[in-house]
Amino acid sequence: MYAANLYHDLAYVFVAAVLGGLAARALRQPLILGYVLAGIVLGPFTPGPSLADTHALEVLAEIGVILLMYSIGIEFHPSDLLEVKWVAVGGGVLGILLSIGISMALTYVFEWPLAQGFAIGAIVSVASTMVLSRLLIDRGELHSNHGKVMIAITLFEDVAVVILTVIMPALSAPSGERFLDLAKLLGKALVLLIPLGFVATRLIPSFLTRVARMCSEELFVLVTVALGFGTAYLTEALGLSLALGAFLGGMLISGSDYAHEMLAKLFPIRDIFVALFFVTMGALANPRVLLSHPGLLAFLVLLIVVGKFVIWTGVVRLFRFDWKTAVLVGVGLTQIGEFSYVLVQEAKNAHIVQDSVYNATLMASLITILLNSFLVRLVGNKLTKSPPVALTAEET
Repeated sequence: MYAANLYHDLAYVFVAAVLGGLAARALRQPLILGYVLAGIVLGPFTPGPSLADTHALEVLAEIGVILLMYSIGIEFHPSDLLEVKWVAVGGGVLGILLSIGISMALTYVFEWPLAQGFAIGAIVSVASTMVLSRLLIDRGELHSNHGKVMIAITLFEDVAVVILTVIMPALSAPSGERFLDLAKLLGKALVLLIPLGFVATRLIPSFLTRVARMCSEELFVLVTVALGFGTAYLTEALGLSLALGAFLGGMLISGSDYAHEMLAKLFPIRDIFVALFFVTMGALANPRVLLSHPGLLAFLVLLIVVGKFVIWTGVVRLFRFDWKTAVLVGVGLTQIGEFSYVLVQEAKNAHIVQDSVYNATLMASLITILLNSFLVRLVGNKLTKSPPVALTAEET
């Protein structure tokens, strides 16, 4: 029965993805828009056909996250990220703190507990690398100045999620042990990942060369997929995110002579599961929140779109990037996604936020992804008519 439901759901998802994608393409909109709206139609909160088990699809949708981040890691060379390391780390910390600070300041207006203000600020501070990278790929801007900065910042935010998930329960029951656990977790990750990365950079290129010389396309594809999922599993076992591990795995082989061939094999599989991810995301959103908690939803959307645009434009400009890059980065980060779900779930389990905040966060994620898609396209078309300005030594 379980298998029958899963096949039933997959058939619905992929047919809906095709129809949604065709509609989006006909209207000259990003495919993400069509996928998400198709998911809403299949969700349990709207009339018509419905998915039987969204939880099973959520698990499968994680494959889309892994494959997308893995392919981006292959496309990115470590030097691409080193160019923007200071704005990624320093700017990333500052941006998250400003988001939390603004949210906590507004708690006085809404008479919320400070813990809830902190939680909401943390939830809205984390943009989705998955959504952003998909938009940048569609626009051919993944390796642009603003694309590098945005990807670097969101990857730093992925790491920050680990810290925030430990802090969140401590807000309701402060305990020094939680922060000790966090220190141990990060220490273990560094102790294991750094030497492993050093060894991998020495062994993986020669291993790929040996596999390629066997002239077996099937084996080559299997090795490609195994490397991505293996590194994703390793980082998750260390308490970090799957997405971060997949990205690091891709970067390990980005310098290989066979990187482009691996990407070509990976793209068709990746795009299938990316569509599954966004349709599932749409199915989880509850449009009824628009009527039940309109004020709370409006607050979250404004904080994500207006607040984060102001914060990130200012932060990037502070690191001496030109205004065009700063504005494009500010616009690109005006959304939240999968890791915000993780944080709001932690806050809900710790009884820091109510169910209304949880449901409003899911709906705000959907709304901001749709708005973000429109804004990135609108602002990007106006500002990128001229060639992007190259980064200077001062800016890096």
